[in-house]
Amino acid sequence: MTARVRAPELRGRGWLNTGGKDLTLADLHGKIVILDFWTYGCINCLHVLDELRPLEQKYGDAVVMIGVHSPKFQHERDHAALAAAVERYGVHHPVVDDADMHLWQQYAAKAWPTLAVIDPTGYLVASMAGEGHAEGLSRLVDELIIKHTADGTLHRGDGPYVPPPAAETVFRFPGKAIELPGGHLLVSDTARHSVVEVEADGETLVRRFGSGKRGAPFSEPQGLLLLPAEVAAVAGYDVVVADTVNHQLRGLRLADGEITLIAGSGRPWRSAVDEHAHDALATDLSSPWDVAWFDDRVIIAMAGIHELWWFDPIKRTVGVYAGTTVESLRDGPIPDVWMAQPSGLSVGGDRLWIADSETSALRYIERGILHTAVGQGLFDFGHIDGPAKEALFQHPLGVAALPDGSVLIADTYNGAVRRFDPRTDEVSTVDSGLAEPSDVLVTTASEVLVVESGAHRLTRLAPGAVRTVTGERHRTERPASPVAPGPLTLDIVFTPAPGQKLDNQFGPSTRLEVSASPPELLLEGAGQTTDLSRPLVINPDVPEGILQVVAQAATCDVDVEFAACHLTRQDWGVPIVVTPNGPTRLPLILRGLDDEA
Repeated sequence: MTARVRAPELRGRGWLNTGGKDLTLADLHGKIVILDFWTYGCINCLHVLDELRPLEQKYGDAVVMIGVHSPKFQHERDHAALAAAVERYGVHHPVVDDADMHLWQQYAAKAWPTLAVIDPTGYLVASMAGEGHAEGLSRLVDELIIKHTADGTLHRGDGPYVPPPAAETVFRFPGKAIELPGGHLLVSDTARHSVVEVEADGETLVRRFGSGKRGAPFSEPQGLLLLPAEVAAVAGYDVVVADTVNHQLRGLRLADGEITLIAGSGRPWRSAVDEHAHDALATDLSSPWDVAWFDDRVIIAMAGIHELWWFDPIKRTVGVYAGTTVESLRDGPIPDVWMAQPSGLSVGGDRLWIADSETSALRYIERGILHTAVGQGLFDFGHIDGPAKEALFQHPLGVAALPDGSVLIADTYNGAVRRFDPRTDEVSTVDSGLAEPSDVLVTTASEVLVVESGAHRLTRLAPGAVRTVTGERHRTERPASPVAPGPLTLDIVFTPAPGQKLDNQFGPSTRLEVSASPPELLLEGAGQTTDLSRPLVINPDVPEGILQVVAQAATCDVDVEFAACHLTRQDWGVPIVVTPNGPTRLPLILRGLDDEA
């Protein structure tokens, strides 16, 4: 930590969780400050929120966490929507609304999530991107506490967090819903960490499963699946619950309310799993977001690693169904495809429909092939109806197949329910003006219910005329990195945390995978290697594009008898612009000191 770089001032459109006060670095002088650059539609950012919770509790009087919300999607720029997300995900620290990406640029962030550490005297001392930094952060904070206690520059005491007032509603940010035999509804009450049974009116409480406290046993549950009766009889439970933040599946028996752990070690995913069968309870999952019965087994939308997995409730095994963990959009035979935060599943005939939220896409699997019906990529979104090749969604989270072969989509960030008709290859708008719809349910009586998550309710769609919307096309605009045409060195900066070293006991400790959009942007250098430095060749005839970079590094502790192992991972989509006098080196910080890039 030799460089002395002053941390840029904290400035944004507004603050949350501060009692109405705008904070400055002067207000935080004497504290260790950890800035968390996030956007609430990013699953990896939500993972980091959970990684930071124990650190907030451990170092509460010495460390101040500050969320810097730098939005990707247009909807995420809405301040009221951000305030709702802060409550929804249990963010218990101040958050600055960086709607214009000012702080993102000032701190040279290139990926969601990114962490920056500021010492008690206001100097930036470390930056890191991706997940898996909790242990390294803890060690760095311990070092800073020792140093600044000795120097007399650390001031312990209460931080600036002011909790918002509690709200009283039947649901709080409900996620998904299913219909039970007899007509009652089962709803995942996400922010209250429970599953709720209500009467057919969608309002009258029958019973609540779970304590309502985080982790006891649920933590932000989402998807629900009523198993076929013959499978349920053998498995011993009726409903599969995607227990998202616990990274597990749980079984719910309706007769007596018994809740059983059925899949997931409880550790977040850190190592590859293939399509072969693995012990369900011993395997690490990653933010399971929805579940569906397809191909005679449970299919899991594994949002956290951009894959679909399968689960056999009889054999109690799991494996990969589709995806490679690369976050992007690529169709073809499964499992060798690319997905981006699949969050909603529905079965219609021989098709498994998928709401692929980060590509704002509607996709489906039929006869082992993944297809994209609507959607153009990670950074293109909007509210446009019409021919499927031109239509756009914005971060859809739910999907429901209809008996006529068409599909309803909970177009979450557009606040709409949309319809795709495969027979005409057209997209239309069924309803709009909804508050972050996260799921659509078609009942046995052919009623359409919408889980209106942002309004904390279930809403019945009244029959009405389908409309065509010609809204705006949006594209995520982030500052592009200039690079020279021809040879370019890609360097992933990674420095192990204090007391850790790269871990080679199970093979190479690092991995780097590179691709580009458009593919012709890269003349050389695409593919996977174990070296964190890679020579690339940039096509001089392609003026701009996206470098898709996936890097990970495994470390282990060196100062304890039974060393723990850690995996740090990040997926970057780096916009680049090719300029004649651009740099010939592109550094990306996975974990580094502030002078290493």
